[in-house]
Amino acid sequence: MAESIIDQTPLFDLRAELKISAAPDQVYALVSDMPRTPEWSREIIEGQWVSGTPAQVGAIFRGHNYREDDVVEWAPVPRGGWYTEAKVVAADPGRTFRWRLLTHTRDWQDSNWGYDMEPAPGGSLVTHHFKMTAATDGVLRIVASLDEAGRERFVADWRVKLQDDMEETLRRIKKIVENQ
Repeated sequence: MAESIIDQTPLFDLRAELKISAAPDQVYALVSDMPRTPEWSREIIEGQWVSGTPAQVGAIFRGHNYREDDVVEWAPVPRGGWYTEAKVVAADPGRTFRWRLLTHTRDWQDSNWGYDMEPAPGGSLVTHHFKMTAATDGVLRIVASLDEAGRERFVADWRVKLQDDMEETLRRIKKIVENQ
């Protein structure tokens, strides 16, 4: 039996970059202030730190999310509201801020997000990245009822959605930081 696209590693490994006219420390101060994430995220509508020292390695953030019906509308993805929790795994001011999503029992998911900042002429080069080495339980539930062609379509469409979201996130962060 042929291997499914869902078994490929990594399943997703995406990056978006944007030059921002602000110092790396300024960008870091914003992106590590996770309760402000609704200002730049298409899905997080509210969030708060639920344990640990905010923005430090080990801290846990809960994001309340909302997905519209027209997002990859043909696929059986969760719609409406839900929440996620994420644990900070790297916090190096002015350089990198990363987190990993947790399951509802606070086990690790293979869903890793972050921002890297580096000095660039006139400001910073900011990289937003996402990597899912292996399909999470959530992805497996989404594709469970799909045949292989549907799984391939889902992965391709979801990759486009994620990439577009990451690029829009950076544009919104740029606007916020440059207008402070």
